Amino acid sequence: MEFIEISARTVDDAITEALIRLGTTSDKVEYEVIEKGSAGILGIGRKDAVIKARKKNDINDNIQEFLDKIFDAMGLNVEIFIDREEGSNVVNVELKGDDMGVLIGKRGQTLDSLQYLTNLAVNKHTESYIKVKIDTEDYRKRRRETLENLARNIAYKVKRTKHSVSLEPMNPFERRVIHSALQNDKFVATHSEGEEPYRHVVVTLKRS
Repeated sequence: MEFIEISARTVDDAITEALIRLGTTSDKVEYEVIEKGSAGILGIGRKDAVIKARKKNDINDNIQEFLDKIFDAMGLNVEIFIDREEGSNVVNVELKGDDMGVLIGKRGQTLDSLQYLTNLAVNKHTESYIKVKIDTEDYRKRRRETLENLARNIAYKVKRTKHSVSLEPMNPFERRVIHSALQNDKFVATHSEGEEPYRHVVVTLKRS
């Protein structure tokens, strides 16, 4: 967040005014004194104190502010629950509301795009990388389970027909789920082919 400049009779008054304008508390503000100000003589020659102030960089606040703007623009009423994993650079965001299907999109594409944009926005203001994971209605878990079942079914088909099978294009997360689900299978192997956004997994029979 950019600094704002505040003038007041004293530095303390300027800080109080900054807290009001920024809508926050003193522990979440950083400021720099530009001019300490002076009382003058009998009020003559008095100078106001001047400070520059802004909110401290707070990851949760940054995420909340960014997503609020997105949902306001979309006309959606969404509750946002933010939880940073202890001792980790991962922040989990859970979205709740009546219209979550709109945010998920086809095969989670809208949710993935929202997560990508949030990561870009948040990491503009951080020294170390923060990974933001966004989910709603347990979509990520349900999608993973669907993909794991798909992987097992495709592996069975490859073993039965002895022919390779190419899956539909998937994003990196989905491809990793397929690879992981079949990595311990003794009879099939997986690899990815193609360029984004058409990169896809191919399941093949292992050579004897």
